[in-house]
This record gives sequence, structure tokens and C-alpha cells, in this order.
Amino acid sequence: MKKAIAIALLIVPTALFAADKYTEQMTRSISAIYKAKTAAEYQEAINTLERIGNAEKTKWEPFYYASFGYILLATEAENVKKDAILDQAQAALDKAGAIRTEDSEIIALEGFITMIRLTVDPATRGPQYSMKAMQSFGHAVALNGNNPRALALMAQMQFGTAQFFQQKPVEACASASKALEIFAATTPADPLAPAWGKEMTEGLLANCK
Repeated sequence: MKKAIAIALLIVPTALFAADKYTEQMTRSISAIYKAKTAAEYQEAINTLERIGNAEKTKWEPFYYASFGYILLATEAENVKKDAILDQAQAALDKAGAIRTEDSEIIALEGFITMIRLTVDPATRGPQYSMKAMQSFGHAVALNGNNPRALALMAQMQFGTAQFFQQKPVEACASASKALEIFAATTPADPLAPAWGKEMTEGLLANCK
């Protein structure tokens, strides 16, 4: 019995150290994604996240943030390069989704990928991709009505649609307002939980005045 207790006492600190190391590595990598300004900086952070994901077989966060990094990289790229980058974003997100199924954050990010694909050729892709993106955002909100990123991204899509049809962005402004209320009232569940999107929402609301 004493030997078993001794082994257990050795195992627990080791497990805690592993968890802390994972959190530390992820925190640095997520920060690098947020701070990246060049394609090389994005790619370096993404590569690190994918290495962590390949090592941590049960963790969804590395692939989620790798996908997010690819999306941000795509927004900075020329249109001819966007689809290839977004294919990589989708591949990474598929790995996250295989680990954590029916997750609001993952599904919202999938809609984000679709929304950026639309920007490659809005005139041709608009009908198909706008509907697909809104379906993803609606699904994400249905899974978690307090996911501000799902609402914020939905607001972006609604705003673009209103602009295209030269209408007032009433729905977009309502969705963005609700998202901002949730941002203000919500504290991330853990250090690695998605927390981005507030500034984007504030930017959209500035156009609602």
C-alpha cells in the first residue's frame, strides 16, 4: 500500500508538470499568432501549434489555433493564394473537430473559413458561400447562444449582405451589440479558451452609429 501511494505521489506532480508545460507552450504560441505581422511570423507560430497538436493527441486547442492562424494569414494574402491557405485552415480545423465534436467555437471558425473564401470572388461565390457561412454561424449559436465569436462573425456576414443589397445593417448591428454584451460579461473558462473577436465587433458597431 505504501509503495502504491508513493508511486501515485510521483505520478501526480508529473501529470501536473506536463499539463503546465502544455499550457505554457500553448500560451506562447497563441500570443505569437495574435502578435504576428508577417506571413513568416504567422507560419512559424502555426508550425509550432501543429507540432504541439501532433504530440498532444487528445488536445483540440493546438489545431483550432493553427486553423485560426491560417485564416488570419489568408486575410493578408492575395486572392489567388487564399483558397490554398484556407484549405490548410480547414485541414487543421478538421483535426480539432475530430477530437472535440459539435463544438460551438470550432463550428464558428469553420464559418469564418467559408466567409473568407467568399471574399475571393464575391460576385460568383456570394449566393453559395454566404448561405453556407450563415448556416455554420447559426449552428454555432444554437450550440452555445453565449458564444460571442459566433455572433460577431454572424454580424460580419450580415453586415456584408446588407451592404451588397444597399440595405441598413439592422440585423448586423443587433448581432454585434449582443456579441459585445457577452464579451463584456464573459470571462474565458481557462487560459487557452478562445477570447478573440471583441475588437472586430467594436469596429463593426462603429459603423452602426
